[in-house]
Amino acid sequence: MNKTELINAIAAEAKLTKVQAKAALEATLKAIEETLVKGDKVALIGFGTFAIQEKAARTGVNPATGKKIQIPAKKVVKFKAGAELAKKV
Repeated sequence: MNKTELINAIAAEAKLTKVQAKAALEATLKAIEETLVKGDKVALIGFGTFAIQEKAARTGVNPATGKKIQIPAKKVVKFKAGAELAKKV
């Protein structure tokens, strides 16, 4: 499912126009993004939790040359499905 399909599904389920559904989705995504940027987590009971995880710097191998390279530390977004969602899938 892509963003357009999700907007259409939201509009149909919530009986909104596509413009209203798009605005609702954009506001939701913006709120999640802003919360994660601050370093907090977003917990949606029954659905799942979005959180930031720090990955340590590590040594990797360039597959083309076989040379060792240093991969810098970085932050990544992790999603853990809630119990209800996990049961359904």
